[in-house]
Amino acid sequence: MTLDEFDALLHTLPRRYPALLIDRLDECVPGQSARGLKCVTVNEPYFQGHFPGYPVMPGVLVLEALVQLSTLLAASSGQPAPDTIRTLDGVRFKRQVVPGDRLVLESTMHADGKFEVRASVDGELATEATIVLGVAP
Repeated sequence: MTLDEFDALLHTLPRRYPALLIDRLDECVPGQSARGLKCVTVNEPYFQGHFPGYPVMPGVLVLEALVQLSTLLAASSGQPAPDTIRTLDGVRFKRQVVPGDRLVLESTMHADGKFEVRASVDGELATEATIVLGVAP
């Protein structure tokens, strides 16, 4: 994927800095899967309060990064870009995400509109879930 294609896809997201949580889209097979990257740095604004002296990326933001990746995958598939989260099922947090981590984001799209998502650091699973996204009427 070229930088221009990635930039065009990013504009389908309603998020911008500091809420944009994808730094790079490594792979995108429309209608099938996508893989991206979030480089977690101590300069992230949420680390000022979560938690002082022991910075941990909030789990809800790891999920948001996975939702953003899934939104890009849906948009690249020619569907309207989802703008709502319908369900989050089977959410599991397996590892804390801390500054210096390279968070690898993966999303697999299924025909029934579900996305199987995973986030990992150095090959170790950090978060997994099944999400359903939708378009508000």
